[in-house]
Amino acid sequence: MKRLNEQDFLEWADQYLNEELSKSEILQFEQYCIFFPEDAQLFREHKEFLSIYKKNQHRNEFKKALHQQKPKKAKKQATQVISLSAIWNRLKLNVAVAAAIAIVSVFSTLWLTGYYSTLKKTTSDYSALRRDMNNVKRNVNAHNAAIRSFNKDKNSDETTHYGATSFMITKSGYVVTNYHVINGADSIRLQNNGGETFKAEVIFTSPEKDLAILHINDSSFRSVKQVPYTFKNRDSDLGEDIFTIGFPRDEAVYGQGYLSSSTGYAGDTLAYQISIPVNPGNSGGPVLDKEGNVIGIISGKQKGIDGAAFAIKTKALMETLEDIPADLLPTEIIVSNKNTLNHLSRTEQIKRLQDYIYIVKVY
Repeated sequence: MKRLNEQDFLEWADQYLNEELSKSEILQFEQYCIFFPEDAQLFREHKEFLSIYKKNQHRNEFKKALHQQKPKKAKKQATQVISLSAIWNRLKLNVAVAAAIAIVSVFSTLWLTGYYSTLKKTTSDYSALRRDMNNVKRNVNAHNAAIRSFNKDKNSDETTHYGATSFMITKSGYVVTNYHVINGADSIRLQNNGGETFKAEVIFTSPEKDLAILHINDSSFRSVKQVPYTFKNRDSDLGEDIFTIGFPRDEAVYGQGYLSSSTGYAGDTLAYQISIPVNPGNSGGPVLDKEGNVIGIISGKQKGIDGAAFAIKTKALMETLEDIPADLLPTEIIVSNKNTLNHLSRTEQIKRLQDYIYIVKVY
């Protein structure tokens, strides 16, 4: 799925909010937000902003109507703007309140100048106002960053985003996770079940398949004897029992269910729909059948439907591995063809698996 630029995405978001999309287009928009969390966050901010804007527009229209019924008082509204500045200087407000005052000040100033007096509920008008709000947000964010930097302890750790999963492809340290998990990362760490953390580098990505191939390049990492599972390269049967292990929090969580559709969102033949409760931290985790064969990689869940999620088929993973140019590989990729999980009880399968599944930490 190709990522849109901000302008095109906001236009699409406005069509979604204005109920101008068909049912299939609504599903497509919601799936897009699953694949691109940054745009999903942008959508939530945009939606919240529009709500604030509409409330302020109605409030100002009401004030204007009242004002027309009373004798004019020179510079009455201008005095309100100045009082906000005075409050700021006198009380030394914290960052959160400062941000709120900055936003209210912008609304008041823009209303007094009449710049938005003719705004209608159209995409272009909202986009114009949003650009002004973004300028305010950038200034407030810069202010927040300066305060955080001032108060930050010199020995504190880097800011980390926890809550994603990856698992080993080969015994030599190749690992797979979702592209949306590592997109934009400066550095990546993988933590195993024993609490050990290893540096990892991105070897190859496939945004359209939402896959990222990593390699552990840490001197403390030791190659394992053998990866205990194999990768199933043919489609699994509808209704087949499946299970997963992932990190929706900082410890491994087991989930089980069944294969509910042989295709993914909007009939995507490179994915399954699975009936397993998942959370954002499960992204990148393996989906296995009862014999311990990996059949897919969890990529997201369907909004509004409990227990409905999507997993990229291992066929897509194998195709991605074949697409990697040889000069990008530190060592040869040799996928295991021996499954040692077969015929084990589920509890024993889980015990064996935990050593090959990692928490992804993105910096």
